[in-house]
Amino acid sequence: MKKTAQEKRMEAYEKELQRTQEMKRYELEYAAYAHICGIDEVGRGPLAGPVVAGAVILPKDCSLLYLNDSKKLSEKKREELYEKIMETAVSVGIGYNTPARIDEINILQATYEAMREAVGNLSVKPDLLLNDAVTIPEIEIRQVPIIKGDAKSISIAAASIVAKVTRDRLMVKYGEVYPEYGFASHKGYGTALHREAIKKYGPTPIHRKSFIKNL
Repeated sequence: MKKTAQEKRMEAYEKELQRTQEMKRYELEYAAYAHICGIDEVGRGPLAGPVVAGAVILPKDCSLLYLNDSKKLSEKKREELYEKIMETAVSVGIGYNTPARIDEINILQATYEAMREAVGNLSVKPDLLLNDAVTIPEIEIRQVPIIKGDAKSISIAAASIVAKVTRDRLMVKYGEVYPEYGFASHKGYGTALHREAIKKYGPTPIHRKSFIKNL
């Protein structure tokens, strides 16, 4: 018998409930900790713009659905979830690092700095960090690095979404300042359009010199 539209919606809803519950595995495993913070970054690969880190502490009874690696979500869904995360989170911290700083100390160290800043900007101090793959130097809080954590932990997924939306909005604003480069569409990544614009117009102050030196 063919399923009705309502039955399909219910089936999809139940499937999402199950997926979200599976993504709470680490939050449940470390439930003894009062404030679990997910951390992730966006923007390690682009030729232009900052690297942005997000740190998010979700409530213990968080019921948000559809949290996932920001790259697996549509722009519309990321924007919707961003607003919900900002409304429901216990605390959200953002950290940035500039193209100049990236050129000065390299992208990995600049990412660590942004992550430390994000944690420092939380209004509630976490007692456990769930990180997407990395261990952040110079942080005394216990850390649990999780490979592909943004697809395995709701806390890291929330941080991924916050960082992605924050950076994307910033790159759209840069697109208004430097309209020739198309930042609103590619967000600073090395698309053919972006590379051609750099060759035609030269780099802007938000380009990473160390990334474009071989173009």
